[in-house]
Amino acid sequence: MRTPRRRWWVYTLLFLLVAINYMDRSALSVAATPISQEFGLSPGQMGVLLSTFLWTYLICLIPAGILTDRIGTRWTNALSIAVWSAATVLAGVVRGFGALVGARLLMGVGESTTYPACGRVVQEWAPASERGRVVATYNSGAYAGPALGSLLTAALVTAYGWRTAFVVLGGIGFLWLAAWLIWFRDPADAKWLGEEERATILRERGLALETSAETSAEPRAGVLELLRHRSMWGVALVQSAAVYTQYLFLTWLPGYLEQARGLSVLRSGAFTAIPYVVAMVLGIAIGVVVDRVLSTQGRATGRRRLVVAGFLLVSSVVLLTPFVGSITLVLALISISLTCVSSAVSMNLALLADLLRSPRLAGRANSIAMVGGNTFGIAAPIVTGYVVQATGSYTAAFVVAGVFLLLGTTVALTMTRTPIGRDDPAPATTAATA
Repeated sequence: MRTPRRRWWVYTLLFLLVAINYMDRSALSVAATPISQEFGLSPGQMGVLLSTFLWTYLICLIPAGILTDRIGTRWTNALSIAVWSAATVLAGVVRGFGALVGARLLMGVGESTTYPACGRVVQEWAPASERGRVVATYNSGAYAGPALGSLLTAALVTAYGWRTAFVVLGGIGFLWLAAWLIWFRDPADAKWLGEEERATILRERGLALETSAETSAEPRAGVLELLRHRSMWGVALVQSAAVYTQYLFLTWLPGYLEQARGLSVLRSGAFTAIPYVVAMVLGIAIGVVVDRVLSTQGRATGRRRLVVAGFLLVSSVVLLTPFVGSITLVLALISISLTCVSSAVSMNLALLADLLRSPRLAGRANSIAMVGGNTFGIAAPIVTGYVVQATGSYTAAFVVAGVFLLLGTTVALTMTRTPIGRDDPAPATTAATA
C-alpha cells in the first residue's frame, strides 16, 4: 500500500510562502510609475528605492539562519511573514518618502528568514528521496509570485490606486500566517499526519542526524579559507552575474514596458507575468533533465560548469531587447533570458555542491555565493535607474546586463574547474582582481 503524502500540504505552504515573498518584492516595480509621479522621483531615485529592501535583506541573511536554529521553523516563518506583511501594509499608508523607504527596509528584514527556514523545514519533513523535488517546488514560488503579483498589483493599481494595492497584498500574507499557525507542527506533533507517514519521516530524519553526527568531527573550513579557492570565487562571480539580471527584471521590467514600450500599467503587469510563467514551468523541467543527463562522474568532475556556461550564454540575448520593435519579440527574448538565467542560478548552486569536498562546507560556501549574488542584486536597480536617467533610454541598461552574463560565461568555463576543500591549495589570485 502506498504511503500517504499529507506532508505535501506542508510543501504547498512553503511554495505559497515563497510566492507571497516575491509577490510583495515585485509590487513596487509594478507601481513604480504612479509612485514616481506622487513623490517626484527621478529614475535614479526610483532605482535606489527599488533596491532598499535588499540592503537589510543581505545584512540579515546570516542572523536569519541563527534565529531559525534557535526558535524553530514554526515561529521563525510566523514572525517573518508578519513583519514583512506589516511592512507592505505600512508602505501603502505612510505619506512621506522617508517612511516609504523605512517600510521597504523593514520588509527586507522580514523576508531574510524565508530561505533558511524553508531549508530547515525540508530537513525536518522531507525524506531524502524527495528533497530535490521539494526544493524545486517551493523555489518555483519565486517565479509564480511575480507572475501572479504583477497581474494582481496592476489590476489593483489601475482600479483603486497603488496604496490600496499594497494594503491588499500585505493582507494576503496575514491569511497565510493564520493557515501556517493552525496547520504546521513538527512531524512528531502533527495530529493530522498518519502514523505510517510520521514513522517514515522520523526514521529518515533520524538517519540524517546519525550521518551528521558521524561527520561532525570533520574539520570545518572558515570563510577566509574557502576564499582561498579559485572555484569558490568562480561560483560567487557567476552567481553575481546571473542575479544581477534577475533583479533587473524583478525591479525594472514593468517600468520598461510602460516607459519604453508605451504599455499601460495593467498591460505591463499582464505582460510581465509571461516570462515568469515560462521560467517557472521550464525551470523545473530543465532541472530534472540536466540531473538525468549528467552522469555521476560528470558531476564529480565539475562538468556541470558547461551547463552553467551554456545557460549564461543563451541568457545574454537580453542584449537584443532594446533593438527589436515587436512586443512579441521583446517578451520572447526576456522569457528566454529569464528562464536561462534562473536555470543558471540553480545549476551554479548545484555545481557548488559538486565541487565541495565535504558537506560540512556547504553552509558557509552557499552563504558566500548568496552574498555575492545579492550584492550585485542590490546594484542592479540602482545602476539601471541612473543609466536610464543619464541616457534617457533603457538600451545601455540591457547592454550592461548582457555584458555581465557574457563575463559570467567566461568565469564559469575558466574558474570553476577545481574542487573546493582543504586538499585544494590553489589560491584565487586571478579572481581577486576580477
